[in-house]
Amino acid sequence: MSELPASFDPRRFRTTVPYYARYRLGYPDSLIARVAAFAGLKPGDRVLDLGCGPGLLALGFARQGMDVVAVDPEPDMVEAARAAASESGLAIDVRKGSSFALPLDAAPFDLVAMGRSFHWMDGANTLSALDQIVRPSGALAFFDDDHPRTAENEWRFALRDVANQFGRSFSHHIVEAYKPGFRSHHSLLLESRFPRLDGFSTFVRRTIDADEIVGLAFSLSTTSRERLGERAEQFERELRAALAGISREGQFVEIAELSALVARR
Repeated sequence: MSELPASFDPRRFRTTVPYYARYRLGYPDSLIARVAAFAGLKPGDRVLDLGCGPGLLALGFARQGMDVVAVDPEPDMVEAARAAASESGLAIDVRKGSSFALPLDAAPFDLVAMGRSFHWMDGANTLSALDQIVRPSGALAFFDDDHPRTAENEWRFALRDVANQFGRSFSHHIVEAYKPGFRSHHSLLLESRFPRLDGFSTFVRRTIDADEIVGLAFSLSTTSRERLGERAEQFERELRAALAGISREGQFVEIAELSALVARR
C-alpha cells in the first residue's frame, strides 16, 4: 500500500480499550444477518473485520457461522478481541494489522467489514488494495451509528459541546471532514471498483445513565484519557455538570440508528 500518512497513529485508541466494548453501541445480530444475506454469504465464507477494535463485528459474523479474520493496529484492542472471542467460544483469527498491513496470506475474502473505522484510512488507496483481496462476487460493508437530532438525545449534544471545549473540533479527522475538498466514503466508493451501494439500518431506543455517557466519552479518540491527559478529570466534572442540567435524576434516553452500507462491484 501507500506510504504511511503523518496522521496514522496505530496507538490512537490505546486508552479507550477498557471503555470501547462496554460503552459503545454494538451492532445488532439482526443487522449483521441482513448484510450477510444480502451479500450472499453462507456459513464458512471468509470475512475480514478491518479495524476490528474489541471485535464487535467479528463476533457478530462469527455467530453467523463465518470464518472470520480480525485485524487492528492497536495491540491492546487485539488482545481485547481475542479475549472476547475466547469468552464467547468463537474461533476468530485475531491479529495485529491495518489498512496499511492487510492480512494478504488469509485472502481472498468474501466480505470485508469495517465498523466506524474507514475514516481513519487512506480511503482511495484502501479501496484499491481491497479490490485485490476480495473475491469477484464479494463485497465491502461499512457499519456506523448515528444519533438523530431529537429531544431524547439532548445529552449527546451536551457531550459534543463539552468535548469541543476540550479541543474535539481540532481533531485531525474532524478538521479534514470540514475542508472544502473532503470526500465521503460514498463518493470514493462510487468511483471505485465497488460502485453498487445499498444501505440497511435499524433503530434502537434505550435508557442510559451518566456513568455510561462518561464511559462513552472516554471510548472516543477525541476525548480519550490519552488525548485529554491531565485534563481528563476536569473534563469528566464538566460533562457530569452538563448532564445534571439535563436530568437531575441522572437517567437519559438514547435513540440511535445502526447502519450498514454494502458496496459491490
